[in-house]
Amino acid sequence: MLFDLLKSSYFALFTIVALGFMLGRIKIKGVSLDVSAVIFIALLFGHFGVFIPKDLGNFGLVLFIFTIGIQAGPGFFDSFKSKGKTLIIITALLIASAALTGVGLKYLYGIDTPSLVGLMAGALTSTPGLAVAIDSTKHLAASDLAPISYGIAYPFGVIGVILFVKLLPKIMRIDLEKEAKELDAQRRSKFPEMETCLFKVTNDAVFGRTLMELKFANMTGAIISRMKSDDKITIPMGITVLHENDWVQCVGTKEALAQAEVLLGERKEGELPLDVDQDIQQLLLTNKKMVGKQLGELRLHQNFGCTVTRVRRSGIDLTPSETLELKFGDKLMVVGEKEGLNGFACMLGNNAKILSDTDFFPIALGIVLGVIVGKMSISFGDGMSISPGLTGGVLLVALLLSAIGKTGPIIWSMSGPSNQLLRQLGLLLFLAEVGTSAGKTLVSTFQTSGLLLFGIGAALTLVPMLIATLVGRLVFKISMLDLLGTITGGMTSTPGLAAADSMVDSNIPSVAYATVYPIAMVCLIIAIQVISMTVM
Repeated sequence: MLFDLLKSSYFALFTIVALGFMLGRIKIKGVSLDVSAVIFIALLFGHFGVFIPKDLGNFGLVLFIFTIGIQAGPGFFDSFKSKGKTLIIITALLIASAALTGVGLKYLYGIDTPSLVGLMAGALTSTPGLAVAIDSTKHLAASDLAPISYGIAYPFGVIGVILFVKLLPKIMRIDLEKEAKELDAQRRSKFPEMETCLFKVTNDAVFGRTLMELKFANMTGAIISRMKSDDKITIPMGITVLHENDWVQCVGTKEALAQAEVLLGERKEGELPLDVDQDIQQLLLTNKKMVGKQLGELRLHQNFGCTVTRVRRSGIDLTPSETLELKFGDKLMVVGEKEGLNGFACMLGNNAKILSDTDFFPIALGIVLGVIVGKMSISFGDGMSISPGLTGGVLLVALLLSAIGKTGPIIWSMSGPSNQLLRQLGLLLFLAEVGTSAGKTLVSTFQTSGLLLFGIGAALTLVPMLIATLVGRLVFKISMLDLLGTITGGMTSTPGLAAADSMVDSNIPSVAYATVYPIAMVCLIIAIQVISMTVM
């Protein structure tokens, strides 16, 4: 009965997932496989003939890659500017070392060129690489050996990267959680902490002048949340006049508050109370029509009699300047008249339920665009062409859409829980299909082709990762999280990224992966074509 049930792909799929999670929770000296254990169970099931349809695997792949791109997009371009050059150099070195290692082993053991390029594609788990290897060697004898050697190298290409990623931090004794916190603190340091301070107006140079005349926000960088003049507490506007001994409460960075002290006068401890008709509220931006608008466009003083004192985005407080563009999910700290606050809350949306809901239209449309881009091909003459492929197309589109943020009424973003759920679902489908496909031919390829090609494939997987690790840590001194993302992206290994992703609550590996993956794919395709045309 069990064997009959396993013929059902859905029963087999969830059996593999359940057993994979059980295996993934087992720890040996503090190391566990987590969700990547699913692929090992799938390999075993595949060996005994269990089959998961390829379409289910592709469906999972596009979900996983799209959610990775959507999450990584906002930080991708910043990362590319600050660390892109270093990560790309490491990636290029990784591909070059794989190519040189392969050519060296070819001459050492006398293997043919189709087998070599097939092994390279399999060792780096690149389906586009296999397509190029088959096409580039069709004029050579034994051209049918490219897919066979791909099948030999592919299982270790998957398993080897997962094990390498899992073991590397332990071998190098690096606490990933601690490193993630340190890197997060560095990121936050670029956005100085906002503070609140009270001032007494004692500088006679500002007596009788309006905030507009003084250009207070531009001069200091601070925001005035409320004022007390003649025992009356008000929410200031541009036409508000400063008088001697007025009390002014400001919000800003240390530097901004220091400038405000120079302009206003004495710095005092404490806060001004709110009038009975005033309040402070944290409002959530969930109205899609407001996304992309600048704070200055809203004319809050005139329209609502209130002031935004800070904007919290992705756990960071931002200074609410006039030119700050609002993003979906921003949390705005607002002080003002209660009636005005209610009106402003309606305009922003302020609906937490909408933020947690998942809009599937942007997801579906984004994946459709990604698949179309993946089908495009750029030709360079002499039979050389480059195509992003399914993974590359979906990733590139997701990164671009996420960075854009909004197109008309469409918001290219997802809530954290929704992203995590779809990413996990996609990953499980992908790992189960890849594992059963590889497990089906694992033993037979050993029996027919022996251990030599498997050993060369393993070398093509391990040597580039070792070189990338040494150069990345010793020469460029990049963080382990960036290195893990760069290695998995350079190896074009989605299961490897899943292993890194499961080890730490940080999107740094995903951003690094997204940064280098397209470069790695292009470099590998070029390397395979060059070897096919020049190495005999």
